[in-house]
Amino acid sequence: MLGATFKKNDKQARLLIGVFSFVVFAAVVLLSRIKVEVDLGFDVHIFAQINAVINSLIALLLVAALVVVKQGKYALHKKLMMGALVLSVLFLVSYIAHHLLAGDTRYGDANLDGTVDAAEIAAVGSMRYVYLIILLTHIFLAAIILPFILFTAYRGLTAEYPAHKKLAKITWPLWLYVAITGPVVYLMISPYYTA
Repeated sequence: MLGATFKKNDKQARLLIGVFSFVVFAAVVLLSRIKVEVDLGFDVHIFAQINAVINSLIALLLVAALVVVKQGKYALHKKLMMGALVLSVLFLVSYIAHHLLAGDTRYGDANLDGTVDAAEIAAVGSMRYVYLIILLTHIFLAAIILPFILFTAYRGLTAEYPAHKKLAKITWPLWLYVAITGPVVYLMISPYYTA
């Protein structure tokens, strides 16, 4: 096992993780309701593509980290998980940029007018329900996963490995689900992006 990277201070960690998680959640909620009208000279949906790529990379890192930790390669596990954390920060910046610049897109909006009428709903059929289930579970889990990720990382970085492992059994599959469903949501909604 690796030694501690940080000195244990649960009170301070709880405060920092709680404040950081709240600020990130509030920023995403508030900024997702704002659309900035600015011509950047390129298709702002590039940020959605970047998000899908980043989420895919995070999923690969999570799987690789699980494999190497089971092999006892703890230093490599730590590097892979830190990479997933760094990519998650980049994802957050790109996600906020996309929503600020592109606004909302509605699944099934074939004529790209911002509304989905009865004919468009009929055209996509039951796939709309599949999309909504994936989207809603993705959003819900993405909204609650951050403090779990940070507490799991904290337990690992303070060398509290039994607590780290116990938390990781919850955090890892949820984080993987969010990382995989992000690109799935992108693939399903991208045909309805306006230029």
